[in-house]
Amino acid sequence: MKILLGPFSQILPLSGLSLKGTLQDEQLTVIEKGGVVLSQGKIVAIAPYKELLQEHPDCEVAFIDKPMVLLPGFIDCHTHICYDGNRSRDYAMRIAGKSYLEIARAGGGIWDSVTKTRVADLVTLVENTVGRANRHLKEGVTTIEVKSGYGLDFESEVKMLRAIQQASLHTAATLVPTCLAAHMKPRDFSGTEEEYLQWALDELLPMLKAASLTDRVDIFIEETAFSAKAALWYLEKARQQGFAVTVHADQFSAGGAAVAVAAGALSADHLEASSDQEIELLAKSDTVAVVLPGASLGLGMHYAPARRLLNAGASVAIASDWNPGSAPMGDLLIQGAVMSAAEKLSTAEVLAALTYRAAPALQLKDAGQLQPGFAADMQAYPTADFRDILYYQGKMKPAMVWKKGELVQ
Repeated sequence: MKILLGPFSQILPLSGLSLKGTLQDEQLTVIEKGGVVLSQGKIVAIAPYKELLQEHPDCEVAFIDKPMVLLPGFIDCHTHICYDGNRSRDYAMRIAGKSYLEIARAGGGIWDSVTKTRVADLVTLVENTVGRANRHLKEGVTTIEVKSGYGLDFESEVKMLRAIQQASLHTAATLVPTCLAAHMKPRDFSGTEEEYLQWALDELLPMLKAASLTDRVDIFIEETAFSAKAALWYLEKARQQGFAVTVHADQFSAGGAAVAVAAGALSADHLEASSDQEIELLAKSDTVAVVLPGASLGLGMHYAPARRLLNAGASVAIASDWNPGSAPMGDLLIQGAVMSAAEKLSTAEVLAALTYRAAPALQLKDAGQLQPGFAADMQAYPTADFRDILYYQGKMKPAMVWKKGELVQ
């Protein structure tokens, strides 16, 4: 059965645009009074509504009787939504003037979340992940990357990735799992960083691959986490085992983006500390530059240089970094809207960064655009003008959300 949805005041398919570099709003295709034909979870046709009524007379019609703007579903390509507990104490200390290291020494930081997540049972982690994923879905995010990394031992990392796998059965959103066992060297591991990474390569990753729990690996390159040298070696070995790789890069100090490019990573994420050198490397590569404004808001630090990255010719995606420490808000649209004002990003650049430019970071071939053959992952906003969506700084939320053609909101 084919279904015709419409008429929408405007449809922005976000197709036919460049993957890299700057975008102007004038480059956007805007279909006025448009419609979309769906069948078996995919888009069959997209065009002016009256044309589709004539060309597809056999369709069941789902009439849209209010002003609506239709967009592709958002893709959040960097989250940590599988965890237990929160770090509100960390946040209170941070806004009172304590440093990252002072908070860590007081028992906060990543290790606090590791401690809480290790003792949480599988059911709790599944429920937590489903709840956060469904909130994201309600806000138009139809595909969500989810990292482990609050386990940092064999049993707990496997538990997290099993929780993500089971959570995917209880939410309509697509969850893309990533192993971040290399989030930091755990405090209860007595060896060197190289020995810990060797343990992950020898013991953990083969089991994850055999159990089909993930085919993606991430590592945090930073003075408080892993060195660039050790990370490059780890990523190359992980790729040899058949894993796609991504990197937490240049958050507080530069060096990670160069490793991401050298390792052929799908994305380099954070980039707050990236200099002109790192920007040039990313612009010349196929590695997606993923900026995380939520972490900048949570830590009270400057944003990643999204404007300079785009001007240099890089592909820039915006993700939420939803996590219990630095980015607990988890509202992708608010973050994109706030960053657009701070970094002077056009509406086209922000919408691209939330949709089709985020897709390659997750190796998605049929998401992020509204065009025939793509998944019918869509969202509709209660307005007649697409510019209102960022104008209201994320306060306007979608009134309707579809996942694979099914109305879920």
